[in-house]
Amino acid sequence: MNGRVILSARNLGVRYKRRGGLFRPARYHQAFSGLTFDLYQGETLALIGRNGAGKSTLLKVLAGILRPDQGCLINHGVTVSLLSLQAGFDPELPGTDNAVLSAMLLGYSRAQARACLHRIAAFSELGSFMDEPVKTYSSGMRARLGFSVAMFLSPDVLLIDEALTVGDRSFREKAEREMSKKIHSLQTVVLVSHSESQVDKLADRVIDLDQPGGAHVL
Repeated sequence: MNGRVILSARNLGVRYKRRGGLFRPARYHQAFSGLTFDLYQGETLALIGRNGAGKSTLLKVLAGILRPDQGCLINHGVTVSLLSLQAGFDPELPGTDNAVLSAMLLGYSRAQARACLHRIAAFSELGSFMDEPVKTYSSGMRARLGFSVAMFLSPDVLLIDEALTVGDRSFREKAEREMSKKIHSLQTVVLVSHSESQVDKLADRVIDLDQPGGAHVL
């Protein structure tokens, strides 16, 4: 791959503790193990696999939200942001305030964030809902807002968890077009998608977390 290495995963593994019963000891579920790869600046890496294979868990590790039980993740000085259908907005605040706060968490000033609000609102197609509390949003509306913030205030690495599947067909097509522009402008992306056509169109490489014997980098 061309470009410098910006994230390095070395022998990563994550497991979850499952609650036991009165006469059953607690058990563990291994999400994935022994995963080693480098993420390069400007590439688009897709994560695929069945439900429960560990795709969303791996995104949380890459974002620094979740600490692996095995191995390590090395961040070579880049900012990373996770966009998911359950974007971490404050439900009591309106969409406008959440957009500004999300931008500030990515390192932008309040003035820079507010300067982009009109473009974020227009892209999200939320209309008057931008001024309503996020608790009134559907999951798709929350994802639209998060996706729109990410499009105009991009971190070094953008992690996308199924967010390109939200909305009606016209919005999904618009989201794919905007993501294609990001990819061609050297935005680094790691995405989770169950759409083979989407992966074929957007991804440079694929990690299949559903391979026998563990994850496999294709």
